[in-house]
Amino acid sequence: MNLPSRARNGLNGVARELLRQPTVEKPRRQWVDDVVAWCHQHDIDLASRINSKALRFDAALLAQINDVLESARLAPLGRSLSGLTSSAQAKEGVEEDKASRESPRARRVLVSFPPQPTLGLANEPRAIRDVDVLGLKLSAFSALIQVENLDSFYDFSPELPALSGYANPLVVYRGDSHYGGGFAQLLSAWGKTRRPHIYAGDFDVKGVTLALDSGATHMLLPGIEWLAQNATPLHVPAEQFPYQRRLRKHLASLPSAHPLRDYLTLLLEKQRGLKQQWFGGEMVCLALS
Repeated sequence: MNLPSRARNGLNGVARELLRQPTVEKPRRQWVDDVVAWCHQHDIDLASRINSKALRFDAALLAQINDVLESARLAPLGRSLSGLTSSAQAKEGVEEDKASRESPRARRVLVSFPPQPTLGLANEPRAIRDVDVLGLKLSAFSALIQVENLDSFYDFSPELPALSGYANPLVVYRGDSHYGGGFAQLLSAWGKTRRPHIYAGDFDVKGVTLALDSGATHMLLPGIEWLAQNATPLHVPAEQFPYQRRLRKHLASLPSAHPLRDYLTLLLEKQRGLKQQWFGGEMVCLALS
């Protein structure tokens, strides 16, 4: 029987209290009963320390518990497994706490790099890599390009006239249930660089709202003339109506000559939009504020 995580957490708290006093008495709650059951299973005599209402802890008892943990190759008390990956937990012992471990993709993001020929692999226009956020040296990149849709991310190339002013941009998939956590960490770190953050996503109410909420400084969109001819009411889903209020407030805050006003007017007044996958014409990098 592994030491339950709630019992381990309770014992860790007791260990801290014992630094200030010789004994600590805890009422018979669930985690204490878990400790009692575990001690009985491992022949640790609680004798005078236990009664029907409480269990009294002291340094000698915790030392016995640690001896059993060590012999079973389990992490000692005071060593929390919470937030560690499975690999990191394995280094602490044979015990695994799946409920509190860090997800294998918690720090991972999908990044698109220039072609990187690999022996045995057909050449592709871009090299897609699953990387650890902490392994990215952000100072090497002039801009972050956040791509909303996964299929568009796989096809995306920054070799566009609208992006020619950005040397070595970092092209990253926005994330989903698998990669969203890693991208959130990247976004937090990128914000501190104060360098451009370009959102490449759908031209609809939700897409523009996501760009604003992510802190993007620019959005990559087709020119307004092309978009006015090709945007359609078919890409204005009813479930996005609640997002319109936010965009109307943003529209009202923009200077009268701001180029984004024409785009928001097309979205909000003419109720027309277009998915990223249908974009065409010459792209422009549009400031969002």
